[in-house]
Amino acid sequence: MPQSRSERIAGICIYIILSLISLVVLYPLYFVLIASISAPETVMRGEVWLWPKELSFVGYERLFANKEIIQGFLNTVLYTVTGTALNLVMTIAAAYPLSRADFKGRNGFMLIIVFTMFFSGGMIPSYLLVKELGMLDTIWAMIIPSAVSVWNIIIMRTFFQNSIPKEMQEAAFIDGCSNMRVLFRIVLPLSGPILAVMVLFYAVGHWNSYFTALIYLSDRSNYPLQLFLREILVQGQMQEMVDISDDSLARSLMDAEAIKYAAVIVTNLPMLLLYPFLQKYFVKGVMIGAIKG
Repeated sequence: MPQSRSERIAGICIYIILSLISLVVLYPLYFVLIASISAPETVMRGEVWLWPKELSFVGYERLFANKEIIQGFLNTVLYTVTGTALNLVMTIAAAYPLSRADFKGRNGFMLIIVFTMFFSGGMIPSYLLVKELGMLDTIWAMIIPSAVSVWNIIIMRTFFQNSIPKEMQEAAFIDGCSNMRVLFRIVLPLSGPILAVMVLFYAVGHWNSYFTALIYLSDRSNYPLQLFLREILVQGQMQEMVDISDDSLARSLMDAEAIKYAAVIVTNLPMLLLYPFLQKYFVKGVMIGAIKG
């Protein structure tokens, strides 16, 4: 349909506003990226704005030369992959029966589950429970306490209720399918969007988790990457990566700044690479699972 002059002007204004907002949101990350590959002295002099100057990878060299950073990265990958897999299994196991109208008592179970969303025992009881279960300083301390999200159960249950044709499930039962077979042969193959959204939600949560590690982990060999990033950015602990005995103090300070920028990029890059592959499912899965019903 042809647009009127006022509609075209309004559309142009919307694009300009959205472009400005996108620029404000994306520029800090872009600046960190170009600063991480620029000479530290040019960054400290404020010469880096739009393009990197005097390419330098000293921050990445010092960062990857540290064995703890490599170990932290591997730990984070392990926690993220294992935790996300367990999260999906637990969420599906809870959401599917709660979505079935023939499941007696589902409203009572749903009430109990939602109750935990608003009320919890608190940090100290949670720590004591993890300690008594012998999970301190283990991978399970990073995975079991956050094995399932009530909010994600609600989203997935609503998706199953409103997006999976009940007639298809009934036809499968008539043909002799069991509940498990219906779940694996019909429900899950039709739930690609919501599964992709759950993977993104849980993976980002595990990847960015540092407070859980701060509470339950004391052995540095089990630290995730986020705890080392915290030490670098917040506490300024880079003694092993910046050798002040060989370099001047000014050189060490500049290398420390380069390490900070490189650490931010290395920490966030995997999730930034994951998002484009799941983005096409993101809006569809969330809207279908959260608005209807």
